[in-house]
Amino acid sequence: QEQLVESGGGLAQPGGSLELSCAASGVSFNIYAMGWFRQAPGKQRELVAAITSDGRTYYSDSVKGRFTISRDNAKNTLYLQMNSLKPEDTALYYCAADYQDSGFNPSEYYYWGQGTQVTVSL
Repeated sequence: QEQLVESGGGLAQPGGSLELSCAASGVSFNIYAMGWFRQAPGKQRELVAAITSDGRTYYSDSVKGRFTISRDNAKNTLYLQMNSLKPEDTALYYCAADYQDSGFNPSEYYYWGQGTQVTVSL
């Protein structure tokens, strides 16, 4: 069974930090691009950051300079370090796997986690 399980979400203050993790099982993690998406109520799902199997990264303009995506292939785990959080970062965050390994095309993502909620508020 292919499974992606996110963790690390929660409540943070504006300007604060959170680190999200995504544990993969039953997925060819080492050869897939991996990405983080988010979706807020009433908004389109957005590709936030991605990392290919060879380490190339992509960030949306809204998070560039604040978020960092990384992966630990030995642990089959994907991370998203989120700094300088803003209220507009509030969303349900999903990790996903792109078996075509481009990372940059949202339509290529095939496997999805269940999501973890991030809320940024006073």
